Amino acid sequence: MKYVIGVDLGTSAVKIILVNQHGAVVQQVSKDYPLIQEKSGYSEQNPQAWLDQTVAGLSELLMDFDGNREDIEGISFSGQMHGLVLLDKNHDVLRNAILWNDTRTTAECQEITETIGKERLLEITKNPALEGFTLPKILWVKKHEPEIFQQVATFVLPKDYVRYRLTGKLQMEYSDAAGTLLLHVSEKTWSTYICKELDIPLDICPPLVESCNEVGVISADMAKITGLSPKTRVFAGGADNACGAIGAGILEEGKTLCSIGTSGVILSYESRDDLDFEGKVHYFNHGAPNSYYSMGVTLAAGHSLSWFKDTFAKDVTFEDLLEDAGSVPIGSNGLLFTPFITGERTPYADAEIRASFIGIDSSHTRKHFVRAVMEGITFSLNESVHIFRQKGREIHSIVSIGGGAKDDVWLQIQAEVFNAEVIKLSSEQGPGMGAAMIAAYGCGWFESLKNCADHFLQVKKVFTPIPENVKKYQSLFSIYQDIYIATKNINKKLVDFRL
Repeated sequence: MKYVIGVDLGTSAVKIILVNQHGAVVQQVSKDYPLIQEKSGYSEQNPQAWLDQTVAGLSELLMDFDGNREDIEGISFSGQMHGLVLLDKNHDVLRNAILWNDTRTTAECQEITETIGKERLLEITKNPALEGFTLPKILWVKKHEPEIFQQVATFVLPKDYVRYRLTGKLQMEYSDAAGTLLLHVSEKTWSTYICKELDIPLDICPPLVESCNEVGVISADMAKITGLSPKTRVFAGGADNACGAIGAGILEEGKTLCSIGTSGVILSYESRDDLDFEGKVHYFNHGAPNSYYSMGVTLAAGHSLSWFKDTFAKDVTFEDLLEDAGSVPIGSNGLLFTPFITGERTPYADAEIRASFIGIDSSHTRKHFVRAVMEGITFSLNESVHIFRQKGREIHSIVSIGGGAKDDVWLQIQAEVFNAEVIKLSSEQGPGMGAAMIAAYGCGWFESLKNCADHFLQVKKVFTPIPENVKKYQSLFSIYQDIYIATKNINKKLVDFRL
């Protein structure tokens, strides 16, 4: 039996899966690492922590593997998007990585928009300038840490750094490059125009490759440390959302994905590069060859729920927490939650907005708050579904992955808020499975990624919306949308009081 490995470098942990030729996950390992949050709006990580935990996870995986290590033919990577890793001429890390959920770069986003122009920026990058993207982070370092910027020889994104350390080869692939705000998405080249206008040296942009390209093999040193064969073929991989789409079979027109991890996304496959969403949702290169995807983002999806648990229910398991919420009626007895704890992306692109519980009274207990958090996250994701439908996209079924796909109550909430069938897969590994599928395709096991998906992915359960519940949620969603408008100015006034 032959195998491939999928490495998913997330925000809170690296998850590694070993997958056989039938698409079965035969082993899996997860290793945590910390966030560094020095002040409100800041979010960083030490890239060495990613490497250390990835190596530890691979070593643990191989320690328990009773087959021939040379039967593990390939490895590929999924990774958190946008994070800035700055390297010097020796490819040593210059500072902590600034992550996707860091919101310190509002001024830099304004500079980008004013210098390039909103329409020109959308024409080149397909996306507006938002705090999460990589380019604003580069400009922030240039402005606030000039002594570091002077040493920059190149930059990479999180998974690309880990892959470099495992192979000694440095590249960036298109699905992650599309999230930097420096890539000409249609032409698949770094934008010389943007670099010139913003005085960013073009030569700090790394070489570009396709997601499915073989980019090297495991280095001899890393083979010794991890137990992998030095013959193990390494494939570039993709951004977490691109890999999540691959791992859920979102590989043809009409396919839509809901992914709830730390952040949350609604993602739709696109075969064209010329659709105009007016910057309301993101438009990126897919990990599948010659394709794209459009995507709306909730910045704090699963993060909102984990924040609530850590703050108010530390000794309760997630399973028990969500099970209690199942006994609460739709609307949580008049309690609504907006998941803006780190700002919001789609559709508001507002780094200053913060979360709210609206409608609290003395009848509410913890389970009502949990249900409200689950519903609020789903309402936020429905903002993106709403935009897609307004643009003529027909959405009748949605594949749900991530933490939100582990609980049947939440999946039913999704079906009724989205007013669509929600599909739960038999083996839901999300981005890690997508990375493994890239490796399987790269190793020649299948003629295409779609062919791989047909072999690897199976439907476990379908959740169908109940019409009367859909009507209730449509009324609640309208009220939910009013909360942003009502609290926007209040949150602006509170900014000066945040530490």
